Amino acid sequence: MTPTDALITALDASLRTLFAKPSSNRQVPNAGAATDAQPLNTEEKRLSGALMRVNHVGEVCAQGLYASQALGARVFSKNESLAQHFEAASLEEADHLAWTRSRLKALDDRPSLLNPLWYAGSFALGLAAARLGERVSLGFVVETERQVEAHLASHMDQLPANDVASRAVVAEMKLDEARHAQEAQHAGAAQLPVPVQLAMRGAAKVMTTVAHRL
Repeated sequence: MTPTDALITALDASLRTLFAKPSSNRQVPNAGAATDAQPLNTEEKRLSGALMRVNHVGEVCAQGLYASQALGARVFSKNESLAQHFEAASLEEADHLAWTRSRLKALDDRPSLLNPLWYAGSFALGLAAARLGERVSLGFVVETERQVEAHLASHMDQLPANDVASRAVVAEMKLDEARHAQEAQHAGAAQLPVPVQLAMRGAAKVMTTVAHRL
């Protein structure tokens, strides 16, 4: 794939994430599980909607991250195998994007108004990590996925007990994120310096706080 082809592929992924209706290659986890659950009241729906909006933003960011890292692998390191590794993970994350979007619709809620900004920021960070080398790029994935896994675990504690549909989606996403971190680790990821990890956590805290409302 030429650099121009790689750039066009990344642009296509960006447009699909931000403007196309997301579709899933896998069935929504425990589809129909909410049939026998107690209906959510207004406050519970509002809480679940806010949490799923944050999770949806996380998946928008994941698409930006993986698209830019695949682009970087092709342009900077000329490693098609690594680019395909990132694209394979992106496909699974696309399932998460569709699942969280579906839950938002079911909860009569909406995605974040700032999704283009979140995507652009993640794309820029992923490209910067790729520019620093393959091991750093993979290390960025490991740290990101570990933070997301911990974040999803906290959501399992916060979601209403009777919102079984959202809980099933979050549980499946958590398993996928943990596996993506392991795969990146096995592919040769470098451990990021502690200050970088802390900066990433700080940025994630800002994003989740804002996305909870906007």
